[in-house]
Amino acid sequence: MEKHRRIQLMGTTIDLKVRHQDAEKTLDELVDLLYLYNKRFSANDPRSELAQVNKNAGIQPVKVHPELYELIKIGKEHSLAPDSFLNITIGPLVKSWRIGFQDAQKPSDKIIQEKLEIIDPGQAVLSKDHVYLTKKGMAIDLGALAKGYIADRLIDHLKLVKAESALINLGGNLITMGPAMQHKDHFWRIGIQNPIKKRGHSQSVLRIRDQSVVTSGIYERFYTENGKTYHHIFNSKTGYPIETEIASLTIISNLSVEGEIWTSRLFGQSRAEIITQLNELSGIEGIVIDQKGKVYYSEGVNQLLL
Repeated sequence: MEKHRRIQLMGTTIDLKVRHQDAEKTLDELVDLLYLYNKRFSANDPRSELAQVNKNAGIQPVKVHPELYELIKIGKEHSLAPDSFLNITIGPLVKSWRIGFQDAQKPSDKIIQEKLEIIDPGQAVLSKDHVYLTKKGMAIDLGALAKGYIADRLIDHLKLVKAESALINLGGNLITMGPAMQHKDHFWRIGIQNPIKKRGHSQSVLRIRDQSVVTSGIYERFYTENGKTYHHIFNSKTGYPIETEIASLTIISNLSVEGEIWTSRLFGQSRAEIITQLNELSGIEGIVIDQKGKVYYSEGVNQLLL
């Protein structure tokens, strides 16, 4: 039996579609897991486990759940990689701009410079099950990774309870499991939003199964002040939104967290650099759409297009 559930959480709309003998119970379990992970990973909830790490910056190490430790470890590794635009310690900058919230603002250059001084993933010290941010005011923000990690854990649970198939959409982060019974070929159809058109207009449609599709773009969360528009993807070296020719970057991968990692690491590089790197990565494909609407594919995407 296939059932669908929609909830509002993590600042987005979450859609869950599951085929299971007891689909309603399975959906209840997924929703419980989503609330659990939100409490664990949220940078915006002062009661979250991550918030305790940030509150103790410059004070003391904090013992954390193994999954939070694992995600911070993954995030630190990819934040320190050469030419990476991912930075899990970007929290102070995100909180200063607040883009995506009603109180969004452009901070003064003085405030931006102050925040840049405490943004350093190398100062996130990991030891066994403890995390210590060495400078006061530091803050980890896992927003670039958490949805992908959570999506993968939901799939783990669905496999454990022997679900037949599922489609999970965590607000632009999609992952599929098993056959799409509504299609003869049993592959899921995933539309890639055209970033220069209204929501619902797909630039491409992918045909996938047991894979994840993650899209990052500058076209949905932004803030305008004095006629200048600022998007929500920041450059942790300048303190300002990344200057880019790219409107969106989509990653197709087996694990959803891999999609999050590579959209975050690569967004900010040129279209040519992104495509070159994607072609060198095993098991990772991607679609780049520039701000004029022109589309570029990595080498393996053609076989996934409908």
